[in-house]
Amino acid sequence: MVALSGAHTIGFSHCKEFSSILYNYSRTSESDPSYYPEFAKTLRNACADYQKNPTLSVFNDVITPNKFDNKYYDNVKKGLGLLSSDHVLSSDLRSRVYVEKYAKDQNAFFEAFARAMEKLSGYGVKTGRYGEVRRRCDEFNN
Repeated sequence: MVALSGAHTIGFSHCKEFSSILYNYSRTSESDPSYYPEFAKTLRNACADYQKNPTLSVFNDVITPNKFDNKYYDNVKKGLGLLSSDHVLSSDLRSRVYVEKYAKDQNAFFEAFARAMEKLSGYGVKTGRYGEVRRRCDEFNN
């Protein structure tokens, strides 16, 4: 799962998908304290109108958003992960070792990602009335 999370090195997420950890997180913290504070501030500004404009989105990887590489893992270590699932990778001792490994060794990440994708392909694809292909990930087909 840690290797598969590396897919967050490309693409974007809609602000509404992580707004619960960005705004009014707790009585003592506006945002999830796992965020690097300046990054959280930048995200709050970028996503300020997400309730009026549900299409607002930000890159998953703010350092190399259009490149499939291992920088995502460096980001996670520095509090620049976008989603809750990104944050837990560094805070959980079971996954942190892999975050460290993939941050240091891009080839190790690439190899682990390829193996994980290959395993996933063996689970089969749901088709017909049992499956769903979305033209847009943020909308259900009608």
